[in-house]
Amino acid sequence: MSGAEERLVELEIQIAHQNRVIEELSGEVARQGGELDRLRKTMKALAERFLALEEVATPRPEITRPPHY
Repeated sequence: MSGAEERLVELEIQIAHQNRVIEELSGEVARQGGELDRLRKTMKALAERFLALEEVATPRPEITRPPHY
């Protein structure tokens, strides 16, 4: 092979490697996006449960007339 052919083969190998890495990274980003969505739903559910429990657990102040009445 000539120098130009060797260079072309090397470039094709690099492009193939880069394409594989891009596909792997794309899959990882998609997986992490799904995980992030799941964690957001879990966080929202936990926040709602916390607020509901807080509402039940905290005593409400009695409504009384001020002393000057």
